[in-house]
Amino acid sequence: MIVVPVKEGENIERALKKFKRKFEKTGVMKELRRRQQYDKPSVIKRLAKEHAVYVQKMQRMEE
Repeated sequence: MIVVPVKEGENIERALKKFKRKFEKTGVMKELRRRQQYDKPSVIKRLAKEHAVYVQKMQRMEE
């Protein structure tokens, strides 16, 4: 459970902003979106390999 302590006299908008930031860091929404659809293990491996190739290509371009 996410707990956001609100200080006396603190703006509610600021507390909401803190809550949203903490919620985003937990990755709950990412996990929900990922679980909405089943991906075969072979597809996951292929996508991971493609991503690794892309990252290496970008690192070479920086040098």
